[in-house]
Amino acid sequence: MRIIFMGTPEFSVPALNALHDAGHEIACVYTQPPRPAGRGKKDRPSPVQARAEALGLEVRHPARLKGAEEQEAFAALGADLAVVVAYGLILPQAVLDAPRFGCMNIHASLLPRWRGAAPIHRAVMAGDAETGVCIMQMEAGLDTGPVLLRESTAIGAEETTGDLHDRLSEMGARLIVSAAERAGALEPIPQPELGVSYAEKIDKAEAAVDWTRSAKEVDCHIRGLSPFPGAWTDVDGERVKLLRSRLAEGSGAPGEVLGGFTVACGSGAVEVLQAQRQGKRPMEAAELLRGLTLPGRLGA
Repeated sequence: MRIIFMGTPEFSVPALNALHDAGHEIACVYTQPPRPAGRGKKDRPSPVQARAEALGLEVRHPARLKGAEEQEAFAALGADLAVVVAYGLILPQAVLDAPRFGCMNIHASLLPRWRGAAPIHRAVMAGDAETGVCIMQMEAGLDTGPVLLRESTAIGAEETTGDLHDRLSEMGARLIVSAAERAGALEPIPQPELGVSYAEKIDKAEAAVDWTRSAKEVDCHIRGLSPFPGAWTDVDGERVKLLRSRLAEGSGAPGEVLGGFTVACGSGAVEVLQAQRQGKRPMEAAELLRGLTLPGRLGA
């Protein structure tokens, strides 16, 4: 297969590697333009661009794909298939139609649940028992296309978004190789109209922990926002990020510290397993508490 690969973040890299290793011809890699990053705010290429260049592949990073010139350049690649993984730009119909077998998308949810920008975060935050990966035939709507392949996986009781991100990334890479090999032969299954939900982009404003919520909700909130942006609580005026947690025994007033780093919620309690002070590295709770004395009650 002659493939155009379109992706940007670290999540996309295993799929690029898998398609390349499977012997497909990667005609070109499209990714987001380099962005200022780090203390010096120097332009840094995306993880996909860095990997593509290491593989000796042509890279393009147009700011948009709506212009006729960009669309003609895309079509001129003569691709059999385009594979899209967290690319970051909406694809116009002319781009969707250009490859012989259209465009396939790796989406990290069990569609139609969690269409949109942050499906992994939202699945963990909502307390979903399972999630997975869908290989979707792309169309103009937001994640509305028919599903070609899907695979589900349970979400672990202590699993964070970061943990799940890595597992789903590898799962998607494996599935897209299978889908590419069977392009044109897979039956597209329309998504049901029932069960549609949208994974809104994560806003840092929602990161504060609300200890009045149930322990299950607080636990899912902490794990769902880990490692980024990181749920936080106020400890004597300092914002401390809470990165790993689990449900615990105990009860008390919301925010009351019950011992160690176990905190009472609106109902039940949560034990914080890993946290990060401002300007410090992430630490296991026991290590962090050797340098930080918790007050009797935590707040947002």
